[in-house]
Amino acid sequence: MMIATFAFAVMGALIKQVNNINVVQIIFFRSSISALMCTTTLLRARQPVIGRNQKLLILRSVLGLISMSLFFITLQRIPFGVSVTLRYLAPFFSIILAVWLLNEKASWQQWILFLLAIVGVFLLKGFDTRIDNVSLLYSILSALFAAGVYVTIKRIGTTEHPLVIVNYFMGLTAILSGIALFHYWEPVSYDIFGILILIGMVGFFGQKFMTLSLQAESLVNVAPFKYLELVYAFIIGYFIFDEGYSTLSLCGIGLVITSFMGNYILSQRLALKTTSPE
Repeated sequence: MMIATFAFAVMGALIKQVNNINVVQIIFFRSSISALMCTTTLLRARQPVIGRNQKLLILRSVLGLISMSLFFITLQRIPFGVSVTLRYLAPFFSIILAVWLLNEKASWQQWILFLLAIVGVFLLKGFDTRIDNVSLLYSILSALFAAGVYVTIKRIGTTEHPLVIVNYFMGLTAILSGIALFHYWEPVSYDIFGILILIGMVGFFGQKFMTLSLQAESLVNVAPFKYLELVYAFIIGYFIFDEGYSTLSLCGIGLVITSFMGNYILSQRLALKTTSPE
């Protein structure tokens, strides 16, 4: 998940660099390149491309397409660090869904740490007047659909190869965005074309490692690691996009890191208690 969050942060920064391009075009390049890499890797490894859990794989793909589209739109409308911050309501939503739908357990200490992370998110947001109501709504909906993606992947479990799950998502998205591209296509320069290719490649690695982490670990334990992308995004926003941060933002970063480290230590202790002999 640490690798995945870094890849997604880099992908977001690349998307911010091409904010004058129609979002359908960005989605097509991001999905088609990733789908090509997934299919090639699966064939070389002699793994089946067609999955067994068709309904869940399609559900994951549709939820992911909606979440990704809304997120890409907000990346173009509001500051980079803020757009990623608002999307990180997703781990909080995913924990609620995991407890409700998957019967996973979260200790009271973990709930407190999760709430501290949410407080940190809102402190990071601060009172930014650059965020309009429509962008705020898009961000919240994107986070909600992303939480649905996490839960669906966890429901699929290890019955599917991780790249099969990614391939369904990227393949379906490439087909739908490719159809829409007949209406939204805009000519691009070689520089922009290169960035669009990189978006697809980096996104592939982000999806691959996120899927691996969600298959291997409890959603309650792994979801807080997604907050690392938030820290990456603010570092990128500061050094690349010259986005300044207030005292409240710095306090928010501290709360997010404290919550992340606290939950990691707590989950490891709980794992040791579960596996240790009586």
